[in-house]
Amino acid sequence: MRFQLFYILATFFIISSCDTEDILPAITLDVSDLQFDENYVDSIQITASINVPADEDIDLTILTNGSATLDDDYSISSSSIIISEGFSSGSVSIVLIDDLESEGDENIEIDISSAGNFLFLNPQVSIIIIDDDFDTDGDGIVDVNDSCPETAGPVEGSGCPDSDGDGIYDNEDQCPDEPGDAENSGCPIVDTDGDGVLDGFDDCPNEPGPAQYNGCPSPQIVINEVLYDPPTPNNLGDANGDGTREPQEDEFIEFYNYGGDLDISGWSVHDNAQERHIFPEGTVIPAGGVLVLFGGGTPTGTFGGSIVQVASEGILNMNNGGDFVTVYDSNDISILTFDIEPLSNNPDESYTRNPDITGEFEQHAGIVEANGALFSPGTRVDGSNFN
Repeated sequence: MRFQLFYILATFFIISSCDTEDILPAITLDVSDLQFDENYVDSIQITASINVPADEDIDLTILTNGSATLDDDYSISSSSIIISEGFSSGSVSIVLIDDLESEGDENIEIDISSAGNFLFLNPQVSIIIIDDDFDTDGDGIVDVNDSCPETAGPVEGSGCPDSDGDGIYDNEDQCPDEPGDAENSGCPIVDTDGDGVLDGFDDCPNEPGPAQYNGCPSPQIVINEVLYDPPTPNNLGDANGDGTREPQEDEFIEFYNYGGDLDISGWSVHDNAQERHIFPEGTVIPAGGVLVLFGGGTPTGTFGGSIVQVASEGILNMNNGGDFVTVYDSNDISILTFDIEPLSNNPDESYTRNPDITGEFEQHAGIVEANGALFSPGTRVDGSNFN
């Protein structure tokens, strides 16, 4: 009997000494992941959790440390985490700042503390920021901003050196291994043919020619296609795309420039009878570019992105029975000719070079690549763009 009484009293004493009021609430700190790329765009959530709902607001002070710098490498939404009364967690967010400095990987150390009486099971987390800015050549300019990412150079040269020491950095020097002059894009001043046009700007560096023709004895331009007999009926002969076949307006001459940019302002087009067109001021056919001259109307369409003009005299008037087209430059020197006489067979289609640019003139629809098309103003015979 005495033993039983002792057992009961001992049991009561043990239970009383383990009252839950003596057990501290436990707080842990957590993060969704432990490493992030520097260019990570979403916010990173830092969460503090308590093992029982808070009986009052809990203010947890945040202390940040580590090699990453606050406001330079990252920002944080608050200096504390609040676990509100009745809740079991609270959080703050961190946003990474993607800079353009090669700093290597960095880290953020996050600690929490409180004036309250809590058991901190995991009060610290560490986040690694993985640097995405590489500086391959070690010149202090990250690759994304470095015009020469594999060769060290100064900021003034956008990361490129001046290999030949001519004062022109390699990214702007067309001859980076040979000293030259700025006016010749970093290349030596050389005029092989002695025509006054430096080789770097001379379309024909071994043949003397005027600057007007980019250093060539004659301009690098050809007549590539001519329509002097627009086909009938109306739906087939509307070459200028304005909705109506008008035999004079739908005539066209297609010019192709296979040299450098060519200014043909003031040039003129004549038939056997008279002047039919003067190219207006500012007419420049770019390198590899096309100009299509129609007899009239309102040309409608893309025409392969070519320059499109209509005859300034209102008509080209190329005679189906035989005519001769001449193009003169601004000095009235004959530059191009097209003789209709040997092709005067009322073809109801254009004559075009086959192959384009370099070939002899053939009737358009008879060329396999034309796929039956009767003309192709502004484009190659197969309808594709020249550029």
